[in-house]
Amino acid sequence: MKIVYASRTGNVESIVSQLGVETLDINSVETVSEDFILFTYTDGAGDIPYEVETFLGNPENASHLKGVVASGDPMYGEDNYCVAGDKIAAQFGVECLYKVENAGTPEDIEKLAELVK
Repeated sequence: MKIVYASRTGNVESIVSQLGVETLDINSVETVSEDFILFTYTDGAGDIPYEVETFLGNPENASHLKGVVASGDPMYGEDNYCVAGDKIAAQFGVECLYKVENAGTPEDIEKLAELVK
């Protein structure tokens, strides 16, 4: 399964680069015509990043979304931690598959690699 990702600080890009699967930077593709898992960061106080909203605003992209993985920073508080994943999951009827702190740990990477197989 393809991975489409959004990364502002490099944390999400670091995660997906370690998974051994094909990835697409959300800023370099307009339309994805096959099923994918979205990896995204959480912006500010639990917001969905603008580029993710724009990308999923395309009905073709939204129709191929099969799950979401969210990265977040706990310094924004428990109520905001990785909430972008929850919001996307609810809005598009998919599962938030995993939440990871910043760039994750080796254990996170191992679990995510299994998840995307």
